[in-house]
Amino acid sequence: MAEARLGRRGVVAVSGDDAADFLQGLVTADIEQLAVGGTAFGALLTPQGKILFDFIVHRQGDTYLIDLPAEATGALIKRLGFYKLRSQVEIADVSGDFTVLVDPDPGASPADPRLAALGARRLVAGGDAGLADGTGLYDRTRIDLGIAESWRDFATGEVFPHEANFDSLHGVNLSKGCYVGQEVVSRMHHRGSARKRYLSCRIDGEAPEAGAQITADDRAVGVTGSAAGAQVLALLRLDRISLCGKTQLWPKMQSWAQPDHRQGDE
Repeated sequence: MAEARLGRRGVVAVSGDDAADFLQGLVTADIEQLAVGGTAFGALLTPQGKILFDFIVHRQGDTYLIDLPAEATGALIKRLGFYKLRSQVEIADVSGDFTVLVDPDPGASPADPRLAALGARRLVAGGDAGLADGTGLYDRTRIDLGIAESWRDFATGEVFPHEANFDSLHGVNLSKGCYVGQEVVSRMHHRGSARKRYLSCRIDGEAPEAGAQITADDRAVGVTGSAAGAQVLALLRLDRISLCGKTQLWPKMQSWAQPDHRQGDE
């Protein structure tokens, strides 16, 4: 399949002598191990361990380009500026200088750092070169694969990385040093205490708006994310998945998911 541009994405550049150390101490990805030309999936968390910003980091030389929802660029720059202190870094919105390109072919390269089944993802300098917007197809693919994203499926500061499957999608490095929210992430991982996970679900009927509550037998089951056709993402209670049939919602268990996705009702 041909490459297409991914609309609604912004790009924030972090550069300067301290750029790598600065990001390494803040985000969930291991920036020190990111090779030139490489990509990494990660997030900046609240001190309580919830996702403020999720993004793809592209390393170009000694500059780190953060690919994230366009609506979040200003807030991320402000947040990074809060942590800057005396670090020798420059932080800038360079969204107008780059375009995010995607190719939904699972065999395409360079592969999305989260999951090869998402296809290829890369940043190129300049405008869209007349390419079509591939957001619709990209969203259908990621929703079918069960991959949630902020600003589409959940609001900032509401979801833990494990709930958004970061542990299965290479989004948290559990062996690197400290970063914001690291203690909570480590505790959830080692205790296996993620009670909810995002799953792709087939829905019978019209998909609700993102954020709709899912209930069955007067019990809370979860909350919906974005939808595409008959598929919808949902943040579901793992111990209540067996109730989903009563809501006309049928979760699909992904082959890449952590084992606790397969827990039944308790």
